[in-house]
Amino acid sequence: MCYYIGIKGKFISLLLVFKVKKYMNKNLLKSFVGVIALGALFTVNVALALNNTGTVNATVMLQQISLSVADGSISYGTLGFNSTQNTLAGTGGLNADAGDQQVATNDGNVNEDFNIKGNASTNWTLGASAGSDIYAHEYCTSGCGTWASPIRSGTGGTKFSPLSSSGYSVLGTNIAPAGTKAFDLLVNTPTTSAILTSQSVNVTVQAVAH
Repeated sequence: MCYYIGIKGKFISLLLVFKVKKYMNKNLLKSFVGVIALGALFTVNVALALNNTGTVNATVMLQQISLSVADGSISYGTLGFNSTQNTLAGTGGLNADAGDQQVATNDGNVNEDFNIKGNASTNWTLGASAGSDIYAHEYCTSGCGTWASPIRSGTGGTKFSPLSSSGYSVLGTNIAPAGTKAFDLLVNTPTTSAILTSQSVNVTVQAVAH
């Protein structure tokens, strides 16, 4: 007789090839059958014991970019030609000397950079300095001075720095969720103008992912 053992993948099979002559003892044949049955049982047990899968637990969150500005409203009042008003606190300042500082808050779920830009009004152009039908709008985050003596001609918000209507300036960087950035504003009316109606001199604050 001949015996063959074959291995395929993770399963073990036992193939028993034999020739039985007419005069073979029946008890010996039963022994061969028993060996084959034991081999089959062994094969099943090995297959069930193997673990061929695994799990990776994964999560994902959508990025949210959002900000708000409080209180988001400034009334500079009635000013003369080439006059200034600012939001700093101090005697003679806005809102009974309390000023009107603005605060931008990161309402998103990732760190953000804040940017700021000015806008032309209906009848006035925004410029780096005041001129005929040209007004200036400036922002400051540090070294701003006092209401009576604001420090101007700064850059990047250190001292009062001119806003542009054509592009954004940096207001704050790497602001964490729920974090804030305070800033003050200063307006300088045109040196001359035939337009005496109220003008909306709005400012836009933008949030982007850090």
